[in-house]
Amino acid sequence: MARSGKSSSSARSRSKKTSRSATKRRWVNYPRAGKGPIRRWIPSWRFVLGTMLAGIAMVVGMVAVAYALVDVPKPNEFAQAQTSTVYYADGTTAMGEFAEVDRTIIDPTTLPDYVGNAVVASEDRSFYTNSGVDPKGIIRALWNNLKGGATQGASTLTQQYVKNYYVDTTGSYAGKFEQAIIALKIDREQSKETILGNYLNTIYFGRGAYGIEAASQAYFGHPASQLTIAESALLAGIIPAPSAWDPAIDEEQAKIRFERVLDYMAQDGYITAQQRQEATFPETIAPASNEIYSGPQGFLLQMVRDELRDHGMTDRQIDTGGYHIVTTINKDDQNAIVTTATNLPGDHDPNLHVAMVSIDPTTGGILALYGGEDYLTNQVNTVTNAVAQAGSTYKPFALIAALENGATLSNGYMGTSPMQIDGTEFENFGDVSYGWVSMVEATANSINTPYLQLNRDVGPSKTNSVALRAGYPEDTLGMNTYVQNVLGSASPHTLDIARAYATIASGGTRHDTHIVAQVTDSQNTVIYSPNVAGEKVFDDGVMADTTYALTQVVQRGSGDTAQRLGRPIAAKTGSSSDNKSAQFVGFTPQIVTAVTLYQSGPNGEEESITPFDGYEQITGSTVPADLFTNYMEVALQNLPIEEFPARTPGSYTPGHLNGKDLAQPPARVVESQEPVETATPESTQAPTPVASQAPAEPEPVETEPALEEKSPGDGTGSGEGSGDDTEDGANQPPPEDSHTQGN
Repeated sequence: MARSGKSSSSARSRSKKTSRSATKRRWVNYPRAGKGPIRRWIPSWRFVLGTMLAGIAMVVGMVAVAYALVDVPKPNEFAQAQTSTVYYADGTTAMGEFAEVDRTIIDPTTLPDYVGNAVVASEDRSFYTNSGVDPKGIIRALWNNLKGGATQGASTLTQQYVKNYYVDTTGSYAGKFEQAIIALKIDREQSKETILGNYLNTIYFGRGAYGIEAASQAYFGHPASQLTIAESALLAGIIPAPSAWDPAIDEEQAKIRFERVLDYMAQDGYITAQQRQEATFPETIAPASNEIYSGPQGFLLQMVRDELRDHGMTDRQIDTGGYHIVTTINKDDQNAIVTTATNLPGDHDPNLHVAMVSIDPTTGGILALYGGEDYLTNQVNTVTNAVAQAGSTYKPFALIAALENGATLSNGYMGTSPMQIDGTEFENFGDVSYGWVSMVEATANSINTPYLQLNRDVGPSKTNSVALRAGYPEDTLGMNTYVQNVLGSASPHTLDIARAYATIASGGTRHDTHIVAQVTDSQNTVIYSPNVAGEKVFDDGVMADTTYALTQVVQRGSGDTAQRLGRPIAAKTGSSSDNKSAQFVGFTPQIVTAVTLYQSGPNGEEESITPFDGYEQITGSTVPADLFTNYMEVALQNLPIEEFPARTPGSYTPGHLNGKDLAQPPARVVESQEPVETATPESTQAPTPVASQAPAEPEPVETEPALEEKSPGDGTGSGEGSGDDTEDGANQPPPEDSHTQGN
């Protein structure tokens, strides 16, 4: 019996050892072997600890792997995008902005310390001590989210910086994890000052403003370097919801956030108790309209953009490059030209359009331009898009061609009206008939028949060639080779007319018209500036004689309204057939200004200009001359009076046109200002009448006197317009539109 008991005890001992041995061989003792039916399901402390350690090791491993694999990306284009600002010619007065986002990146060291500290106090009070992430905040946010509370992100300021400056990750936990890894790396690679500065240049503050500089301008109208403590606190407080907490939208909430930021700043030692007490809620300016293209200046801004495009810049570069774009536009001149163009007498037709442009003949830079009342409502620029028949502003090109081919200002023709030329009958304005007139007289009073004869002798193609050399585009409508092209059948843009006359004003050097003077990038490096050297295309003497003839338009002819300017002015009037357009272009050595009026019908079709302002008809010498003079009174007031070059000595002696011996004027019609000693003996005798000579006949029965104010009289209608002077005949060109509007 004793042996039997001993044997039983030994068996139990072997069974326990076997059980313990089996337990040791199991990797995870769960459910727990050898425990009761309930305890076997309760994890041991070793199991719990092991699981926790394994989990931690796994997380650490994942973080380590992610840290090794995730690289800090390059800053995204959106974060680096800056507003490009367009300035007037002074380089400091802003005209407008080009922006994909409204942002101006600044050097954050120029900001007072409290600007950044206000943001730190509001957004991440542990910023200066954390490593780019906030573990406590992450756990707190995770627990809140698991409980079903409002979703929290627990992003530190560094993580927000990563999201806005480097990569806009999603709001998922995986995205947040990526942000955290990048934030850890950024915190090790960059100083807190750098992170905060980049954050301030990147974050959105509402009102379309990205970055502290744009925000300061949008809310307070001054640079960020001038922000006060109170202003800094307001901006910092609205960062989480700037569009909702803007004081202009929710002033009460903005004040709550403002007080909160100031309290935190005082608690964290960024401001003193006295500064906290003295800070009061700041006033903000009204939100600005983002319609930068509204009004007349919209045409200027679009021209700037178009010019930059033409020189290889893309819209994205223009809108995000942060460029400093200085234009050629003189602000005072621009104000004057807009005032002049928009203050027409009230009785004009509502469909009347005005085009005015002023350029510097020494560079081709546009000084002022009126292309329409509002770019947002009508994008047709009346100066650069619409075209109108040149009328008698085209005549000087025939004169230049003649002077280049042997003629002088002392040559001339009969001014009879009507007159048959190459089988077609032409008339002067009002059918006024003249006797023999020199080219000076023909220019001064815009007499058609002498110019038609001159164009016949010089050749219409040569007249067109001069227009092209002066600055007309090769694709100008209506540049035919009929003899009557001298009357202005060509339909240029008003800017083309101004450019061509600028070539005359500059003494024969043609410049490309432009509106951009210089473009610099954010590093102040010049990336574009136009070539203003120009190209010499006409002889100095030819230009001097042409200019002299044009001065007589003002001194004793159809442009006498401009005498009011009290200085030498060279000019030419012009009108199209049926008075569908009317021009006045004039210049001093410093400024060239061209004015065009045209009228459109209900469907955009051309119409004759409805008379107004007391004029019986609208020609170049009426309202256009008035507008020119009114504007130039302002544009010239601070410029010294400059004289034009004197006409050449040879211009007092009749020459030979293309080898053809032209008539000399009878002594009785020699211009009184011409020196007697320069005239040939024959010039004092009445020559034998021939086709191109001046017959000795009585003075014309009626002449066209210098115009009184508000009396029509430059050669329009049957006088200047190509239509009324090109009646049915073998060489009559087909009728052409005097202008196209595109609206």
